[in-house]
Amino acid sequence: MTLHDRSYEVGYASGVYDMFHVGHLNLLRRAREHCRLLVVGVASDEYVEALKGARPVIPLSERLDIISSLRIVDEVIVDASSDKKLAWQTRRFDVIFKGDDWKDTAKGVQLESDMRVLGVDVRYFPYTFHTSSTLLRSYISGQSAPLDQRAG
Repeated sequence: MTLHDRSYEVGYASGVYDMFHVGHLNLLRRAREHCRLLVVGVASDEYVEALKGARPVIPLSERLDIISSLRIVDEVIVDASSDKKLAWQTRRFDVIFKGDDWKDTAKGVQLESDMRVLGVDVRYFPYTFHTSSTLLRSYISGQSAPLDQRAG
């Protein structure tokens, strides 16, 4: 897809991006194909702790550095809330990209409703099931098999 084929001006992809892995990269690559400018929201340490009950393994400053170093990313902002209307107020966007594990869930339905009011589309991309930060943590703690031994 060329720059002129991109259907949205500004796209937004938010996430924790802890222990950056290929699932994160897959989502960001797909998002980049659909917008002229890709803005990535990286969840603050406090937001992650409130959401998941534990702080990220990789601190916010390093996660911001990793994401901002990707050539497919144009801008990076700190995302401090599950309310993506707040992110939109910080940096306006036309579409928000999420993994399809959100589709048809209570969180996904709420996101779609919130974004519709702002005139923002929600696009879902296939979730990379064979890897996640949760699986990486389990492997590191010795509670699961290595990622390369999982079906994918």
